[in-house]
Amino acid sequence: MKVFTTGQVAKICKVAPRTVSKWFDSGRLKGYRIPGSQDRRIPREYLIKFLKEHGMPTTELEDAAVAKVLVVAQDQVLIENLRRELPLERQFKVEVAASGFDAGIQAESFHPDCIVVDFSIGRTEALQICQNLRRNSEFADIILIALLPDDGSTNYIDRSNINETFRKPFDASLLAERLKTLVGVRKELI
Repeated sequence: MKVFTTGQVAKICKVAPRTVSKWFDSGRLKGYRIPGSQDRRIPREYLIKFLKEHGMPTTELEDAAVAKVLVVAQDQVLIENLRRELPLERQFKVEVAASGFDAGIQAESFHPDCIVVDFSIGRTEALQICQNLRRNSEFADIILIALLPDDGSTNYIDRSNINETFRKPFDASLLAERLKTLVGVRKELI
C-alpha cells in the first residue's frame, strides 16, 4: 500500500504542508500517525477520495501509479503482442512511435518510464535514438530495451546505453514480464 507524507500530499495538491496538516487534524483527510511520533501518513486511496470529493485533479497521482512504455517499432505484430501482454487497464500505458523523429516527440510529451527500440526500424536510426536519449539528462534514468535482429552481429551495439536486449524472434510475454519487473520496481507497482 502506497502512503504519502504531508509534504508529498502538499506537492500533489499544490498547497503548504501546514494546510495538509490542518486537513488531517480536522478529520477531512484520513490517515494515521506513526506511533511514537507526530508524523502523519496518508494512504493513497484516502488521498484519491479526498481529491475527488474536493474537485481537485488526480492526474499527477494517477500518473505516479502508471508505468509508461514507449515502443519504437514498425512491426505491427510486435506492437499488438506487447499491448496484449501488458496489463494496460491497470498499470501500463503504451504509446507507439514509428521513427526516431516520432520517438523524440513522444518522449518529450509522454515522459515514458521505459522505451523499447526495435532495431528493425534501421540500425543507424535505432542507435541514434539510444544515444540521443542517454545524452539528454531528462532521459538519463529511463529504462532502455533494444530488440535486436537475429543476424548474428551485435558488435555495433553500445551496451552502456541500453539496459536490456532481446534477440528476435522472442516470446512477447517474456518481454512483458521483464518490463513489469524493471518498471514495476521503480514505480512500486509490484
